[in-house]
Amino acid sequence: MDGKNWPIQNLPRLDETVASRLQELGITTTQELLKKAQSNREKEKIAHYLEQKPQQVSKWVIMADLARVPSVGCQYCGLLLHAGIGSIKQLSQMHPQKLHRQVLHLQVSLFKRRDYCPSVGSIQQWIQQAKQLTTHH
Repeated sequence: MDGKNWPIQNLPRLDETVASRLQELGITTTQELLKKAQSNREKEKIAHYLEQKPQQVSKWVIMADLARVPSVGCQYCGLLLHAGIGSIKQLSQMHPQKLHRQVLHLQVSLFKRRDYCPSVGSIQQWIQQAKQLTTHH
């Protein structure tokens, strides 16, 4: 598994309590979460331990996967998830302008802000780096 690796507490929507409980399971980084939550059964075990719904653990796993793209990282992985991107493979197949429209729509509808939206150039970089990660497997 290549790509960027982040401290687990950097993932969006993961509070300190959950981060420390994940650390009790030996999960201190995004890559460790990806390794330990590969199957639905493993996700369910983690969810049970954290007293969370399995869907929430699945969201963290998707964000940890997307965060492997260096220019996405933990800063934009949640935004991509909410824009409908569920994997690096899916990101690698997106058209930059289409994804930019999806992200812009999300930013305007959720935050009423256009200025938070990454540029088409940034999104092209995300897609290019995602392609590099998917071809190295």
